[in-house]
Amino acid sequence: MDTIRTELLALERRIRRQAALIHRHQARKARNDMRDWAKARRERTHHLIELGGLVQKAGLVDLTDDDRATLLGAFLEIAGQLRDGRNTASGDLKTRWRRAGLHAFDAEKEHAERKEQP
Repeated sequence: MDTIRTELLALERRIRRQAALIHRHQARKARNDMRDWAKARRERTHHLIELGGLVQKAGLVDLTDDDRATLLGAFLEIAGQLRDGRNTASGDLKTRWRRAGLHAFDAEKEHAERKEQP
């Protein structure tokens, strides 16, 4: 009778150990899934912060007195111009805006480099 009891207790310990291993494996898997989701969320957040930085660099925050409705209206108008002007004028507009943006980035980089030099 003691032998059966001892074997049952040993079996019960092995079952608990296996259950704990299964639980740990499932928890680890859940953390990895969450990390992928969290990574995607961080990337999206970083992208949105960069876009907000561009709004700030352009001086739009100060020019609109930080009025979000005005900023959104301006962005909607820009989007409308790009959407409606499917002709060459729209392409020219985007090209002009891109050149101005690249020029501003270059000017900012040159200014930062001049500040670093003694």
